[in-house]
Amino acid sequence: MLLRSIRTVEHLRRISASSYLTYPSFLTRAENAVFTPISRFYYSNPQNENRHTATASSPVYPRWRISIRHMSRRRNVAKGATAAYSSAVDLAMDSVVKIFTVSTSPSYFLPWQNKSQRESMGSGFVISGRRIITNAHVVADHSFVLVRKHGSPIKHRAKVEAIGHECDLAVLVIDSEVFWEGMNSLELGDIPLLREEVFVVGYPQGGDNISVTKGVVSRVEPTQYVHGATQLMAIQIDAAINPGNSGGPAIMGNKVAGVAFQNLAGGENIGYIIPTPVIKHFINGVEESGKYIGFCSMGVSCQPMENAQIRSIYQMSSEMTGVLISKINPLSDAHRILKKEDVILAFDGVPIGNDGTVPLRKKERITFDHMVSMKKPDETALVKVLREGKEHEFSITLRPLQPLVPVHQFDQLPSYYIFAGFVFVPLTQPYLHEYGEDWYNTCPRRLCERALRDLPEKSNQQLVIISQVLMDDINTGFERLAELQVKKVNGVEVDNLRHLCQLIENCDTENLKLDLDDGRVLALKYRDARLATSMILKRHRIASAMSSDLLIEQNNPVTELAASCSTAAV
Repeated sequence: MLLRSIRTVEHLRRISASSYLTYPSFLTRAENAVFTPISRFYYSNPQNENRHTATASSPVYPRWRISIRHMSRRRNVAKGATAAYSSAVDLAMDSVVKIFTVSTSPSYFLPWQNKSQRESMGSGFVISGRRIITNAHVVADHSFVLVRKHGSPIKHRAKVEAIGHECDLAVLVIDSEVFWEGMNSLELGDIPLLREEVFVVGYPQGGDNISVTKGVVSRVEPTQYVHGATQLMAIQIDAAINPGNSGGPAIMGNKVAGVAFQNLAGGENIGYIIPTPVIKHFINGVEESGKYIGFCSMGVSCQPMENAQIRSIYQMSSEMTGVLISKINPLSDAHRILKKEDVILAFDGVPIGNDGTVPLRKKERITFDHMVSMKKPDETALVKVLREGKEHEFSITLRPLQPLVPVHQFDQLPSYYIFAGFVFVPLTQPYLHEYGEDWYNTCPRRLCERALRDLPEKSNQQLVIISQVLMDDINTGFERLAELQVKKVNGVEVDNLRHLCQLIENCDTENLKLDLDDGRVLALKYRDARLATSMILKRHRIASAMSSDLLIEQNNPVTELAASCSTAAV
């Protein structure tokens, strides 16, 4: 405690005289505090230890002055940090808002009804054009959104103008003129360098007022976005990002360096912010098209070429680097141009390393997927490949690609179709998530493997499954057919749920036959099954035999059946 109070040389004299500390022991204790350089200069000879005390006649004071200058520099650094903190706070006061969301998620096991509504809170900040940026997961499945600015007791109604679940970003708009009085917009900056300081501003749990937390940039690399299950660039910082911080800005200087959105479960002070290139891509897409446009993909899976043997087998010279194509999405433009086992050498003229990375900044690299994701939809890229020892250059059109089994389905109701008590739904990952947090191990293994690995073979393709059987005399004995995929209806291959619905409703034969997984067969008397459907819906209090998205076409047999079933259920 004594050493921490030292401020001047004269103060040092008084302390040494009153404490009877010898010079070496004093320096030994001081070395652990701030006076690191001294003992190396003065006491290489321990025999002098008892002869010197820290008095006015000792030769120590020039060295103490050096240490005091060290302390002065540290005070200047502290002043700079304080100034940066004050700047971040000043910017936040008139820009950062608190968001209150009421949301209702659908039930995928019972797709005709919703789960209980829930309330949540998050943060956001104002950008140009009277818009508010926040995280998509803050307003996902929203039914009501309110926003409150700092220092105001009034909450204002907000509308979600655009939302991108892959990048976990959303844009809110507020019509109230009262809200915008005194509000200032924040400007987006650049990607911060490693070890640069940022200030995360928001409304984390534990209090109601605004909070400012300082963090240091640890790394910049593609990271799994938990909400959208997408791999995009993210910035790791050592500031704590807690529930409620989501959507708040990370400020560096007087600009926004990113948006706080997630932390590492089990980690200590490991948070992540969405960098400005991802934010700008999202905002520019919304401004140009009026809606969220997504992030592009080339549609190829690659493996690294770090092994010298495999590079030799694929005829790569010592100067060549690249990655090997192992799989191509049939719906991508690359499918008609590239081939399996082509070696991608460069993307838009940028050489790709054997580990799949490209240069980002000085002594920093990032996977080349980042370059692909920053392209606009329908934009082309020049790809150099090595095929059978010869180099080729191809122009490939990039666009967002949808998986065979959707990873998420926020802000929309799930599709379903009920016939004879069989509940048909398209396979989605949210459906598998209903099996619990450990869904990967508890859900049906076959469905899980298809959800994670299978690629679509045609546009609008879905895997249609029987999610459950609503028991009735008509389906007794078929209850064990749940969780199986429907492959054919009366010999016709099923493309998606709408197609299955049309095939069943337009059936003109006496019997209805469905081919399922494992060679299983479901066969019914068609007329008896139709009559049983309305009674089953009434018994289970289900308003309609199908979801609203299957009722788009008017004056068709599907609509007529839904209307009759709805009437019977009332």
